[in-house]
Amino acid sequence: MFAFKLNKTCPHTRARAGELTTAHGTIPTPIFMPVGTLGTVKSLTPEDLEDVGARIILGNTYHLYLRPGMEVIGQFGGLHRFMNWSRPILTDSGGFQIFSLARLAKLTEEGYAFQSHIDGSRHLLTPEKAVEIQTAINSDILMCLDQCTAYPAERQDARAALELTARWAQRCKDHWQAATPQQNGLFGIVQGGMYADLRVRSAAQLAAMDFPGYSVGGLSVGEPKELMLEMGAVSLNALPVEKPRYVMGVGTPEDLVNLTALGADMFDCVMPTRNARNGQLFTAGGTLNIANARHREDPSPIDPACTCYTCRNYSRAYLRHLYKTRELLSYRLNTLHNLHYYLSLMADMRAAIMTGGFDVFQRDFFARRTPVSP
Repeated sequence: MFAFKLNKTCPHTRARAGELTTAHGTIPTPIFMPVGTLGTVKSLTPEDLEDVGARIILGNTYHLYLRPGMEVIGQFGGLHRFMNWSRPILTDSGGFQIFSLARLAKLTEEGYAFQSHIDGSRHLLTPEKAVEIQTAINSDILMCLDQCTAYPAERQDARAALELTARWAQRCKDHWQAATPQQNGLFGIVQGGMYADLRVRSAAQLAAMDFPGYSVGGLSVGEPKELMLEMGAVSLNALPVEKPRYVMGVGTPEDLVNLTALGADMFDCVMPTRNARNGQLFTAGGTLNIANARHREDPSPIDPACTCYTCRNYSRAYLRHLYKTRELLSYRLNTLHNLHYYLSLMADMRAAIMTGGFDVFQRDFFARRTPVSP
């Protein structure tokens, strides 16, 4: 059931448009995946997500494993029915969350031994276990367990992490091939820190294992933007052309446009939803801070050119009022707008690639941008 078809490549950049087929539907690429860590995209219903154009969402293995637990999700046959979402789901392996959240985490060749950040209970997440959890979730796209590296990382540490990630990737693939009906796709994750040759080495190791798709990990972890784009370009260029490429945890609208130009197909990030809850709204001209006093009596929508539900029905003045009074409706309306903006941006990029004019789109996109409001 899992397949990727490349439809068009821009003649002036590396931007590509394709179709990703899964058991729960076909996804046009490039695509942005809203983050639904705990089986929900905060403040929105599945129907809301469909209305704003979401074709696939992301869940998290670590969080769903700890709460509500696989025994609960298993009773529903997976996360789709549990959360009433009929379209595809991608799940992260949980390695990054253990790296950043778990207490007393210990890394060994076997896997991650850790204590839950919720109740202190002890667990062991191995590559095989990560595949089993994601299979129980019934993910359409699974991630291999990988070792994350902090920024900055010493060269020897980055190399050790990528080598362990490669060994774990092989274990994940072996277990996936033996234990699942092959209706989903398993992605290997490129590591290597901020060292170009290590990233090329990591990509080559994973490509030799012939995964259905590949992810670029370890970006947007505190490094300068120029370095992030450089490492993204190196990683993407080293991966097989015929397979989907997913840049994990990135990022701003500018990041999405630049990385699409470098050949990325898939993205996820909490930015549109988290920023919405903090009053930061994305527009074609840049980012708008709805808490700013100048919006107190403003009757205009967030973006006059936007067709989302929020912009069709509500003024900046009302949205500022909701935000300043901490009304829950603020989260919903702001999130609807931000996700609509992100998903419309991806659709516009795809259209530009299909017509051979992505380079013009990229130039015009940046010409309209203004600095972020303080």
